[in-house]
Amino acid sequence: MVYQYLSRSLEAGIQKATAEFPVVVLVGPRQSGKTTLLKHLFEAQYKIISLEAPDVRLAATDDPRGFLNLFTPPVIFDEIQYAPTLLTFIKELVDADRNRPGQYILTGSQNLFLMEQVTESLAGRAAVLKLMPFSRWELAGIPERYLPWEKEAGDNGIGTNLPVQSYTELWTQVLRGYYPEIALAAERDSRLWQASYVQTYLERDLRNLRNIGDLTLFQVFIRALAARCAQILNLSELARDIGVSVNTAKAWISILEASFQIFILRPYFTNIGKRLIKSPKIYFMDTGLLCYLVGLRDPEHAASGPLGGAIFENLVIADLYKIYMHRGEEPPFYFWRTLAGEEVDLLVEVQNNMIPLEIKISETPRKEMVKGLTSFQRDFHGKVRLGFVIFPGKTSLPLGPNVVTLPLMNM
Repeated sequence: MVYQYLSRSLEAGIQKATAEFPVVVLVGPRQSGKTTLLKHLFEAQYKIISLEAPDVRLAATDDPRGFLNLFTPPVIFDEIQYAPTLLTFIKELVDADRNRPGQYILTGSQNLFLMEQVTESLAGRAAVLKLMPFSRWELAGIPERYLPWEKEAGDNGIGTNLPVQSYTELWTQVLRGYYPEIALAAERDSRLWQASYVQTYLERDLRNLRNIGDLTLFQVFIRALAARCAQILNLSELARDIGVSVNTAKAWISILEASFQIFILRPYFTNIGKRLIKSPKIYFMDTGLLCYLVGLRDPEHAASGPLGGAIFENLVIADLYKIYMHRGEEPPFYFWRTLAGEEVDLLVEVQNNMIPLEIKISETPRKEMVKGLTSFQRDFHGKVRLGFVIFPGKTSLPLGPNVVTLPLMNM
């Protein structure tokens, strides 16, 4: 099956990095499109060698110097985590010709393990970039846009909107998710693909990251975590419900984060005298896998069920997370919640100012929805810019002083 190539927002960042660094490391979850992107950009200039095949991996491990002599730069080594011993020898070769950029491009799907190796062997020699599944911009074919609160937004027009989707179309895509292989093939069975993905992840990636004896219990843990997406994480309660220790639960969350299945949103702290909630929130990188893990099958059930609001919040925050990642930036994201119950779903730090965002699944925003935003604006008036209520409607309207609604298609 041949898929249409869609441009990725990270293309410019990769090309810039290869022009400035001798080594570029591209990491991201399995099946996020890393190899496809590199083939599109560099197939004419670079040899592409996959280290996933056992015989190639064995050759690279047994005789690293001889292997590298066979594949002189420029070369792409795909899935470098299967032959990490190559990194030390790549360092030697790079140091012998330090001023030559773009010698090696390395890819990997396991952030924690790979980054430990890169830090030890290639510190100062490598640029590290991350490719996640499609953002909504990329899937719509408009990878280069600015966010509404950015100063450049007026130049390209906030009105450069995403295509209008009906509520059913939006939630159908939420269930399918944004991994390229399934997002670009409407005829494929998304649940079958997601089941295969989870099983592959359990059987292959986990064994490389950590020796987990009971994969069934780990799968139960993932499903329990999915049911708690966009909520304050009570780790002790989660561990007790699954029947594992808190330390085991912490280790498993680290594994999921290292393999890009989840990301963690941490609370925003200041010294304003209020007691804040200190536990993080967990979000899934892909809404399709999230919906699969909690057993959702149809758009109506997903949208109107008890997890509808959390899944919509996950969609918005994961999409913003991918936009920043694909610019080569770490997302400057936080949430804010006090013990009194005042809350802002997402804070985006922009040049020492904060953009507060509330995310609501309702198509009819009401003024009472902005209680948390106005409270945050009052407490942090010196560093807060315009606040937004992101919702699946179609019209931007004021909801209060310095608060406007932001239709999802405008974001």
